[in-house]
Amino acid sequence: MTVVVSDYAIANPTYGLVTDMQRLTEPELMEDPAQAVAYAGADFDAAHNRIVEAFGAYFPGVELAGNILDLGCGPGDIGFRFAARFPASTVIGVDGAAAMIELGNRRKALEAATGERVRFIEGRIPGAAIPAITYAAIISNSLLHHLHDPGVLWETIARYAGNGTLIYVVDLFRPQSPAEARRLVDEYAAGEPGVLQRDFYNSLLAAFEPGEVEAQIAAAGLDGLSVEMISDRHLVVYGSKA
Repeated sequence: MTVVVSDYAIANPTYGLVTDMQRLTEPELMEDPAQAVAYAGADFDAAHNRIVEAFGAYFPGVELAGNILDLGCGPGDIGFRFAARFPASTVIGVDGAAAMIELGNRRKALEAATGERVRFIEGRIPGAAIPAITYAAIISNSLLHHLHDPGVLWETIARYAGNGTLIYVVDLFRPQSPAEARRLVDEYAAGEPGVLQRDFYNSLLAAFEPGEVEAQIAAAGLDGLSVEMISDRHLVVYGSKA
């Protein structure tokens, strides 16, 4: 396992340090249909484009072909973007919230270019009926902080990743205080509906510190992964199963 000191971390040396603020868990699933619709309708275009573009930076020159497993896929926006970026790929999205899967399937019916290469499975890890097939990549965006037991994500990744499977997990990390969490909400979500502002604040308080994530992946035996802070609120875990 490698802990990467990014340009962001060098410029902001206090971010990611162990703090006294305890993690406050939030509900694991977005089961309220209104909540799911608000999330699906939010403008994540720039942020989600950056996630796909950054994959290319962490895995330069890679052109994914084959199956991509998207854990905690929500309504599928990241999965559809990966399918569009890698036309030789098929994306299998997994989410435990029926409302999210329903929205993903609605979009699939409208996506002529990529819809046939994206499919969804409703189920919570570790019990979801994930096909035991070869995966070129396993990806996840904003799932980790929802999990009361973070080990289930890393154990699922370890189970389904084979030799050469690329692993790419993006998530929030916990700020140093509730006041800092509120500042981040005001800066990045001021124009969003109240339900999304509330969820963003709760998600920041439920997120893990980088050091906690390092311990989690070590416990799962995923020594080939690196952890890097990439903004004032996001970290990325990337690499392949050793």
